Amino acid sequence: MAQGIGPKSVMEKIALPERSDWPETAKAHGFTFADMHGEPYWDETSAYALTLAEIEGGIEDPATELHGMVREAVAAIVGSEERMKRMAIPRARWDLVAQSWRNEEPEIYGRMDLVYDGNGPAKLLEYNADTPTSLYETASLQWEWLEQQVERGVLQEGDDQFNRVHEALVERFAEVFAPATDIHFAAVEGNAEDYATVEAMAWAAREAGMGAHYTDLEKIGLTDEGQFADAEDRVIGTLFKLYPWEDIFSDDFGAAIAPSGCRFIEPAWKALVSNKAILPVLWDMFEGHPNLLPAFFLDDIGAAMREGTGGSALFDRSRDILSEGHVVKPVFSREGAGVDILTGGKPLERSDDRAYDDHPKIVQAYAPLPLFDGFHPIMGAWVVGHTCVGLGIREDRSRITQNLSRFKPHIIRG
Repeated sequence: MAQGIGPKSVMEKIALPERSDWPETAKAHGFTFADMHGEPYWDETSAYALTLAEIEGGIEDPATELHGMVREAVAAIVGSEERMKRMAIPRARWDLVAQSWRNEEPEIYGRMDLVYDGNGPAKLLEYNADTPTSLYETASLQWEWLEQQVERGVLQEGDDQFNRVHEALVERFAEVFAPATDIHFAAVEGNAEDYATVEAMAWAAREAGMGAHYTDLEKIGLTDEGQFADAEDRVIGTLFKLYPWEDIFSDDFGAAIAPSGCRFIEPAWKALVSNKAILPVLWDMFEGHPNLLPAFFLDDIGAAMREGTGGSALFDRSRDILSEGHVVKPVFSREGAGVDILTGGKPLERSDDRAYDDHPKIVQAYAPLPLFDGFHPIMGAWVVGHTCVGLGIREDRSRITQNLSRFKPHIIRG
């Protein structure tokens, strides 16, 4: 198997035999999307191996620190009308977002996508902090894989995994909510991946002593009193929704959020975090931080280029990434949609999905994903509460991680 890039790296990808019974085991636990559109999604024919030092120093500690920086950025954004304007959130929803932050409405979870190859610091690509998926695969499926492969002698005794996601979620629910709180968990009916995510969350909530009810997003309505209710006319006091805030803000129920009295997971201020517009804000506040990539608003760079080299400090700050390599991203997009990679001023790779092209865009320095056997892995660092608690890895032949990118298990060895 191919080794990580550079002589210092210990991170590697190792070939392993599949469990002959894994499809039946997965289906028994509700995992019904191991293959999607003729391609494997869950792939255990190989796994990524990292050392404990790489996990702790390369992923866990940086992600925890980055999360703290993100919270500082949120405070700065809600305190600045100029920064709020840059976030592409409708002005009518600004108070909802800002008030949710000022009320200290608690967060539960999020997933940072990092570039990491074992050499040098991890770099933050984006923070999926509102509706991150691949939770079940990370928290449950790959842990079961580890235990069974150790039992069967495929993996070594002592092989471990950076994965206390489920346990941390249980603890977080117990910390945030009063005992026996009823929580509705909502997703789009018929989407197996989304259902697995809400079930993973509900499982943790039940273990924490909460009441957990699944409901179809499209069947949520309003009572005469303006409260949200499910298909059985039960009032929804607390709602976990696998539905992005930017979509909620623009739909018919957007105006009903504040007066409904419903408590949301994740809170409305997470719309500032799961938003690539926060990347230029982070760079502006923490320029030069080893785990950040230079990032700027595309409109600002365009204006700076029109001013020319003699008239703009921004042009000087962004010149290197414009000439060497950069990525253009819509501020709201999912699964790599609308992403363009350019090097030397020429296109290198372009997403086929252009659904988000009408959104404002940011420019971020290009940090190439490492290459292992023809696949590019991306590190999904899971944060629960304020701490990084686990790792999920996805890989793709493309340089742009997309909806059908494969999920790969990992181990800690050494």
